[in-house]
Formats: sequence, structure tokens, C-alpha cells
Amino acid sequence: MTKPKVLISDKMDPNAAKIFTERGCDVDVITGKTPEELIAIIGQYDGLAIRSSTKVTKAILDAATNLKVIGRAGIGVDNVDIPYASAKGVVVMNTPFGNSITTAEHAIALMFALARQLPEADASTQAGKWEKNRFMGVEVTGKTLGLIGAGNIGSIVASRALGLRMKVVAYDPFLTAERAVEMGVEKADLDTLLGKADFITLHTPLTEQTRNILSRENLARTKPGVRIINCARGGLIDEAALKEGLDSGHIAGAALDVFVEEPAKTSPLFGTPNFICTPHLGASTTEAQVNVALQVAEQMADYLTTGGVTNALNMPSLSAEEAPRLKPYMALAEQLGSLVGQLTSSSVPRISIHTEGAAAELNAKPIVAAVLAGFLRVQSDTVNMVNAPFLAKERGLEVREVKTERPGDYHTLIRVSVKTSTGERSVAGTLFANSEPRLVELLGIKVEAELAGDMLYVVNEDAPGFIGRIGTLLGANAINIGTFNLGRRVAGGEAVLLLSLDSPIPADVLEQARQLPGVRTVKALAFG
Repeated sequence: MTKPKVLISDKMDPNAAKIFTERGCDVDVITGKTPEELIAIIGQYDGLAIRSSTKVTKAILDAATNLKVIGRAGIGVDNVDIPYASAKGVVVMNTPFGNSITTAEHAIALMFALARQLPEADASTQAGKWEKNRFMGVEVTGKTLGLIGAGNIGSIVASRALGLRMKVVAYDPFLTAERAVEMGVEKADLDTLLGKADFITLHTPLTEQTRNILSRENLARTKPGVRIINCARGGLIDEAALKEGLDSGHIAGAALDVFVEEPAKTSPLFGTPNFICTPHLGASTTEAQVNVALQVAEQMADYLTTGGVTNALNMPSLSAEEAPRLKPYMALAEQLGSLVGQLTSSSVPRISIHTEGAAAELNAKPIVAAVLAGFLRVQSDTVNMVNAPFLAKERGLEVREVKTERPGDYHTLIRVSVKTSTGERSVAGTLFANSEPRLVELLGIKVEAELAGDMLYVVNEDAPGFIGRIGTLLGANAINIGTFNLGRRVAGGEAVLLLSLDSPIPADVLEQARQLPGVRTVKALAFG
């Protein structure tokens, strides 16, 4: 079996390459390439490990014909075109926790620097001045810290602030009352935080909802003398309004590690009294850079060798431990999605995935993605589990998930149903010996079959002689039958026939089958 091949295109701790090798990947470390040079070589790689220097654009993704995963050693993925990567079926991972402590500590360091005016005092003293009376700071003890964003980094900042005997007020739409109690913070709305906080730190991603969260209007609502720290993302603060607040004295100090435009070579904030800035140093410690490099290598190697998915931004997480157990379920799900897709000729506004028994206890997201991949692959051969949910949403396909933990006729079952112009159509399957996918129901008729290779699907009137006629037709055209699977609703009613064939059925033979007496529907099926 060919080993997965990985390219490390940015400078990274050398142990990352060692991890790839130890886990069964071939790895090349080629840094400093221009976009054109990267385009020339990227087609041979299954994985691309990057930091912030490599820009993964549409042009690079178009050239990356074998690429399966991009791993960003760090949290920010502004340098990756994630929507286009998703459309191309490429998993995009980051390492959101590798630099959490480092970033949190930098925010605390900037808070102290603001409180005691350390940079200005240092510059003044080194200039030969001794302006002891000029630099009158404030204590942080007993002050209120307003935390905008209480996720991983925000929660670390909160714990450090509580250790400094500060009070912490947190605004985060996803923060539950229980979690707030656990953290020891007061949960509040944004207006309450702005009115109470002596210091404000931001720890939220940049989204349409958070862009300019500290807008001109919100900065005006802050407590006079507030000090503001941002080590998260540029664009969370209106920088022009921040300067006006500093100039007026309403804002006592501000410290930014991030800017709207980076590198920030010029800024109206530069030179403003009581303003401190650093060049995006939040993750810049030796420990953090080692951590994120090792983590991205572990995550990418797991995905390429076992199918485990960790910290992916465009695919459901699937641990290396879960992957072996879920693998047969995902194979069954993809087969059922493919079957219902091949049997459906009209437009489908809705697809439902129902897991029952043991299947209902599993992580449903990979199963749903596998069903969608099988269903949509009928329309495009570039569909996989990564881009299938993206394409389903793009096409307006409503996806429903249903779980029933109590087993029915089978200890484990997956049912896939689609809404069509003629009503609901469904197929269902189970696992034999917890590993072998089997179809057990087809459009309401009990049929047991293995879905593999080339198959022939026939709906006919249940009457004597039909099986002989279809067998004679296939034999006369040198098409060998592998397996024969038959089901019916009632004797003499509608019957369903599924035949596995040793070769694809030609179009003219398919047409001859349609002309056989009693035939209602005939379709050629194919499963990878």
C-alpha cells in the first residue's frame, strides 16, 4: 500500500516531520516557495501542513489534485480558502488549543503593561529621564474584568484574573449559566459588561456577528477610564473610534496584538498616548510553536492513516478510536445513499437519515455525511464526505436526522428516506456480524442483498416464469449473474429483483429487459 505523502510548506518544529514518518507517512519539508512554485509541486501530495506564510488559494487547490487534508499549525485559518477547499473535498484542520495558554498569558501581560504604563515608563527611563511622578498606574486587584468571549482562551484569562483577585463579568452567547458558575464569573449581556468593566479583553473569532463588536457606539457605552486589550482578531474593534476614545481620555488605555490590516506597517493609533501594540505575538512562545506543530502532525497523520478527524473546520470530528467502529456504518450509509440516489429520478427537496438501535448510539454526523456523499455522487463523481454537506446546503436540500435508541427487527439499522414528487421512498440496511453491510428493505419490500459492483434492479408483477425470462435474456447476452435477491409485498403482487452482475449491462440489453412481460421498472445500478 502506498504511503500518504505530506508537504510541510512553512517553517515548523522538526519533530512534526518525525511524527509524520513514525505514523506511516512520507514527508517533504520544502519552505519558502512562491505560489507558482507551490502550484508546480502540490499535485503529488495527500496532505499540506502550514503555518501563516502559505496562502492556500483557489489556484493552489485546483492544482492539488490528490490533496485530502490541510493542517494549520495554529488557530487562525485566514490564509486558507475554506469554502473552496470544502467544495474540492479537502479537510481543513487547525490546532485551536495548542496556543491557548500562550495567548491568554499575553493578554494578561498587556493588561499589566496598561495598568502600570510599562512601555512608556521604560522608554522614558532609558532616555535618561526619571519621571517617577508622571507614571501613576492602577492596581488590578479588586477591578472588574469584562470578558468578551468565554471559550477556551477566555476561560484561561478568567482563571488568571480570578487568581489576581479581580471580578470577572463575561459576555458570550454560548456561555451557559452552569458553565459561568463553574468558571466563577458573572454571566452578563454586552451592555451590562460595557458599563461595569474596568478592563475589557476580547477572545472571540472574527465573524459577521462579532465584527466591530466594540463599535463606536459600544465604545461610547464603556465605563470612563476603561482599558481595552485585544489578542484575538483584528476587526473586532473600530480602530478609528478607539483612537478618538484614547484622545478624549474616555478610554484610559488600549493594547492591541492584532489589527484590521496585518502586517500593520502604519496605523492612526501609532504614537497615541496610552496605546500599546505588539506584532501578533499571542502565539509566539517556544512552547506554543512546538505544541501546535506536533498537534497538527498528529491530527493529519491520524486522518491519512486511520480516518480519524480532529479539529476539522469543514467536517464532523471523528476520533481515531471511533473511526474503526464507525467505518462499516459509514460504508453502509454511503451504499444506502447511493441506492436511493440511483433510484430517484425526480428532484428531491428533503432527505432523512434515521438511525435505530446500536447505530443510534454512535456519532451521527459522519453517518449523515456518508449518506449525502453516496446520494450526491450520482450527480457528480467529485463528491466525498467533506464536500457533500456543503453541496447539499448549496442545492437547498433539507437534511433531517432521526434517532431511535430502542432496536426494532434488527439490533442496528440505518434508514434513508427521500421526499419526491410521488411521495416518500426509503431504503434500509443493517450490519451482519457488526461489520458486513446489508440491504434489508427496499421501498417497503423486505429484500436482503449486498450492494456492490454492477447490479440490475427490476420491479415486476409477481408471476410464474418471470425469473426464467430475465435469466434467459442475460444468459443470451453473456452476462453472468453473481447473486439473486428477490422480495415481494404479497404473492401475485409487486415484486423487486436485485441481481449482482459480473459485468455492466449494455443499454440495448437494458431496453430488452424493459420489454419483458410484467416488467414495471428496470434500472442498472453501480456501487464503488
